[in-house]
Amino acid sequence: MTAGAAGGAPEPPNAVFDAVVLAGGAARRLGGADKPGLRVGGRALVDRVLDACAGARTTVVVGEARATVRPVLVTRESPSGSGPLAALAAGLHALPRPAADHVVVLSADLPFLGRDTVRRLLRALGDGAEAAVLTDPGGRDQPLVAAYRAAPLRAALAGIARAHDGTCANLPLRLLTERLVLDRIRDPAAASASFDCDTWEDLAAARARIREHGHVLDEWITAVKAELGIDLDVDTALLLDLARDAAHGVARPAAPLTTFLVGYAAGLSRDAGPEAIAEATRKAVALAARWAEEAAEPAGPTTPAQDAPGDGPDARPDAR
Repeated sequence: MTAGAAGGAPEPPNAVFDAVVLAGGAARRLGGADKPGLRVGGRALVDRVLDACAGARTTVVVGEARATVRPVLVTRESPSGSGPLAALAAGLHALPRPAADHVVVLSADLPFLGRDTVRRLLRALGDGAEAAVLTDPGGRDQPLVAAYRAAPLRAALAGIARAHDGTCANLPLRLLTERLVLDRIRDPAAASASFDCDTWEDLAAARARIREHGHVLDEWITAVKAELGIDLDVDTALLLDLARDAAHGVARPAAPLTTFLVGYAAGLSRDAGPEAIAEATRKAVALAARWAEEAAEPAGPTTPAQDAPGDGPDARPDAR
């Protein structure tokens, strides 16, 4: 089913939600490799997905227990390897009660999924839909890149199980989407969000993409923040301008050292957030400007000196 006209107020972007991340599967096209643990941009695929749904109140990962960048609950479908529909049912069952009214459901192999896409999926639930599903560039629904209203989702899974001898094992995901009112999200800007790594070729393409000129800086900054456990917005342009000014006006090694000191100073402030970084950066930028101006100024006065009495051009050294 497809949602009709809007039937309610849009959900706020900070709506409370839980998340279920499906990290199982045999990965046959990858030769049985641990797909969620494969790295793109230095980070495991599952960690990249967990970052995208970092706003979740509770996150359940359905698959093997593993170290992750965020605390999660772990469960398995029964029987193991019985498909994504059974895994989704197991993930919902593992959520603590009372559960949130909204559930984001994601596969663990989406290297380019971002928080903006997750927020858009959640907002789409405010238009009377029971599920907001991303569609890929080919127009195919992606029920594992989606947000669901929890009550209709649970009811649909229960109905499927009743119709199939009490189980959701080894059943196709289309049985779920056929039972729900969908809002299909077709967003060219978020097309890469549905890109998944099913083959070694997919993995190679993902690794190449993040190193392209238009992506590498953002990807690197995101990876560093994740590695250091920093969750704040950084004005990259401002810091790059500071690094440039320090390098040109002082010396090339001044660029990394200055940006380090700015971060250190911001960390020591009472409010160690984006505002503190911005304020420390502004101070360092002003200092770099003064430093450069000083280097360009002549050392002496900028106006001609007045002749002292007796020092004029007509004064004779031997005058008595």
